[in-house]
Amino acid sequence: MLRGAFPVMITPMNQDQSIDYAGLRNNVNFYIQNGVKGLIPLGSTGEFVSLTKAERLKVAEVVLEEVNGRIPVVVGTAAETTQETIEYTQFAKSIGAQAAMVINPYYMKPRDEDIFFHFKSLTEAVDLPIILYNNPWTSGIDMSMDLMLKIGKELPAVFAIKESSGDIRKLRDIIREGKGFVEGWCGWDDMAMESFVVGAVGWVSVAGNVIPKIVTDLHTIAVEQGDWKKGWELYQTMLPLCQMIEGSGKLVQVVKTAMVKIGQAGGPARSPRTMLNSLEMGRLDAALATLHLV
Repeated sequence: MLRGAFPVMITPMNQDQSIDYAGLRNNVNFYIQNGVKGLIPLGSTGEFVSLTKAERLKVAEVVLEEVNGRIPVVVGTAAETTQETIEYTQFAKSIGAQAAMVINPYYMKPRDEDIFFHFKSLTEAVDLPIILYNNPWTSGIDMSMDLMLKIGKELPAVFAIKESSGDIRKLRDIIREGKGFVEGWCGWDDMAMESFVVGAVGWVSVAGNVIPKIVTDLHTIAVEQGDWKKGWELYQTMLPLCQMIEGSGKLVQVVKTAMVKIGQAGGPARSPRTMLNSLEMGRLDAALATLHLV
């Protein structure tokens, strides 16, 4: 059973936008040294749709190799077609991933029956636990609660749902109605504590790149120890960063810039993403100052 805050990793890059694999390895060790419960390469924060197939395979391989069994790794294996998704997921299993995180196809605007077919085909082809990922802001599809519960109930390999619609009621009802066959995971950084209150057991955390110990501590304090007062106090310190991540429209750039500021590998985002302007940089500095990071 996977539990805790899992940083959804950036893919660090050099100034020419090539992947900084040495920096990727260093970041893996930074996360582990700060006590994270697991890692997720190649999610939205990892710019997976901006990478070539060869780059995606190598990033996954490098992360699994550097982790070397110390913590679980959940690899993002989403693709626009079912066959590609199967291929990425088969590769993730072959290199030792504990699970895969998969969003629905994100360009074709699939119908409910298409999405169910996609996940059914995936789970029949690859014996690997799956986190179903709902994110209408990136995929263009806001999966209904009924569809996600149907997938979780009829496809046992789908053990958790990462809910990133921003509607806490949807996560609440998934957890309530999915009890016994599928879990709810937080997928929205500035609703982490709220997600724990309604029963989320995991957190796919963007902020976890920058503050891996703090996000881990929040999950431990709130979910494992049940100390809601102390959890809320800690949550307040990270909210400015979480709110900027979720509200800036530059999620990847915010995190990559913050990583550089704290001495870790970040670099530019891959074009056409543009980096932070002076006002955004000032806001980020203020958020990091609240956390005593700058």
